[in-house]
Amino acid sequence: MELPGYLEQGIFGMTSPRVAVEESFPGSNTSSRFNTQQCYFKNHTFKAITRGVSRSITACELTYRSREHIDYEKAAFQLQRYCQLLRKWGVDLMTMPANDTYPDACFVQDTAIILDEVCVMASMGAEARRGEVSEVERMVSRFRRIQRIFPPATLDGGDVVQVGKRLFVGLSSRTNARGIAALGQIVESFGYTVVPVRVNGGLHLTTGCGIVNDETVLLNPRWLDASPFIGLRQLHVPEEEPWAANTIRVDDAVCLEEAAPRTVDLVQPYAGSIDTLDISEFRKAEGSLSCLSLIYKEALQNQNVPGGIGDGKH
Repeated sequence: MELPGYLEQGIFGMTSPRVAVEESFPGSNTSSRFNTQQCYFKNHTFKAITRGVSRSITACELTYRSREHIDYEKAAFQLQRYCQLLRKWGVDLMTMPANDTYPDACFVQDTAIILDEVCVMASMGAEARRGEVSEVERMVSRFRRIQRIFPPATLDGGDVVQVGKRLFVGLSSRTNARGIAALGQIVESFGYTVVPVRVNGGLHLTTGCGIVNDETVLLNPRWLDASPFIGLRQLHVPEEEPWAANTIRVDDAVCLEEAAPRTVDLVQPYAGSIDTLDISEFRKAEGSLSCLSLIYKEALQNQNVPGGIGDGKH
């Protein structure tokens, strides 16, 4: 599978932001800035898997960062805030308990790629983390058909960014060319296209790439090859906020890191609402916002089906 060459892109779509207001939600310090958007009918709901913080998280796998002490209590509190935000967004959460055998287990995104039609279980690049996959598979197999990738092919879920039927996949320290090819073989029958992206800084593709809306990506072009994202509006994070490109998104709601005010201003014109979260303890473990959950869609059943007394439904 050919990997495209590097092509530096400029910042697109720098327009004046719409009028925004701020709010807080009960029991949280998290702030929200939102724009008025047209309401639309939803034919899906969002669900997410999260996992508790291991008490051994300080022993996490590290590639680019020097080891620092991670405050377990503070990390657990930050994850609590994270889950609270997802619930505010209307996401149905399924929480797995922590496992102290696996220091990185709270980074549940790395274990799987959940698509509408199938779930692909990862073949994780860090051998010490591979035991995390089977535990997540037991939960996901209740609602998705399972496909697997095996070594020597390696692929972490954190290297996969979905934009519609395109899966951008990072060639990184954790995901190799065989893993990208294996994913392509699995998903092509469902109509997906796999687009390789060379990652040259940061742990995963998601470390330097996040989704703002269906036409807009937030990138750190110093950590990845931006050229595969041609055709999408690219917003490039400021050099002084290199970690800020990662996002979590549910419909038109987007969450960014709290410590990135210039990136928040950059994204504001393109998001229906923006929330911010402090994930400073997880950052010490090379974690990003999206690492802490597996967010997926489920179709709503029996939408707009007429009903009434005597129709057998009551």
